[in-house]
Amino acid sequence: MTVYTGSGVRVIGLISGTSIDGIDVAAAELRARGDTVVLSPLGELEIPYPEALRQDLLDALPPNPCSAEQLTKLDTLVAQAFGEAAARGIEELAGGKADVVASLGQTVFHWVEDGTARGTLQLGNPAWIAERTGLPVVADLRVRDVAAGGHGAPLASTLDALWLREMTGLGPVAALNIGGIANITVVPPQGDVLAYDTGPGNALLDIAAHRVTAGAQRSDLDGALALRGTVRPDLLAKLLLDPYYSAAPPKSTGKELFHSAHLDAALDGLPPIGAEDLLATLTELTAVTIAAECRRHNIATLIVSGGGADNPALMASLAKNLPGTSLKTSDDHGLPRAGKEAYLTILLGWLTWSGVPGNLPSATGARGTRLLGSITPGEGPLRLPTPHSSTVTRLRVAATTGER
Repeated sequence: MTVYTGSGVRVIGLISGTSIDGIDVAAAELRARGDTVVLSPLGELEIPYPEALRQDLLDALPPNPCSAEQLTKLDTLVAQAFGEAAARGIEELAGGKADVVASLGQTVFHWVEDGTARGTLQLGNPAWIAERTGLPVVADLRVRDVAAGGHGAPLASTLDALWLREMTGLGPVAALNIGGIANITVVPPQGDVLAYDTGPGNALLDIAAHRVTAGAQRSDLDGALALRGTVRPDLLAKLLLDPYYSAAPPKSTGKELFHSAHLDAALDGLPPIGAEDLLATLTELTAVTIAAECRRHNIATLIVSGGGADNPALMASLAKNLPGTSLKTSDDHGLPRAGKEAYLTILLGWLTWSGVPGNLPSATGARGTRLLGSITPGEGPLRLPTPHSSTVTRLRVAATTGER
């Protein structure tokens, strides 16, 4: 991977994950320093979607139909929400000054057939973000990897490969993000980094919690329902029959597979199951499918981020299923777990802004490294930084922007 040196670049990162709760915003300053990218976090925000927009997005997800009219309206409304989120990030996190915005958008469909990713769609047209902020915007970061034969995910592998390699002294380290879908990056002491989606993170849990509380809860808050329940072995065994779990990586998935009809099919034909037992079983499903992949790679340390890291029931189940693995969170290593994906977006945006490939073929399955995304100009002429190439092998998270 080639990277370019020079003065620090202040980047705003935006993403909304597969749970569709809202927009994660982060700000950071990045610079190349020899073989190292130094990322200095400036802070992060979580901005909820307006409830009507969130519900419209959920209603547009598979297996529900979605018209071109709906999609156009959602693309615009998401983009406008992202533009407002970026403006808040500039003022509240970056002291009113930033150089570029990076956006991973809102994924609404990830097209996978026979184990091959054929397309992916993220809403949030960057023109609206550029118009609102006046800054250039790096966006649409997944599609080029898919066009090159990759899965376009998990792009977290780019950050994790640079960030975690120095932590492998006691054995392979894995970074785990638990959003709607759970993904893992395996970083061995030597050799290629591997990354892929393990299966549902919170996706089925959120559907079940919404159902059993008659819409009063979007999720199993603090794992309270699951902690009072008992795992139903018959339901768990049926869920684990899905062929996704036995498919070889690289692989990726989303709510186009793990949706309400998937849960209904698993429940069909089984004796009735109570609300708490249902949540306990789905929590165990997420934990055992993650744990199986960790055991496959002899993971010594697992570093967890995402919303699932705040679920005591899920973390307890992970610990139970991985007794020989040290469980940490990304906070323990300088990246707030709730904002890690927004900082990932910042890194990906900075790489593209500097003319640097941002994918990791061993993780995504692409034919080679590629520059990712597209750049939408801001209010003035587009001026990219002057490239000064060197080889980068590490990402260091600095404690403050004063660290150089």
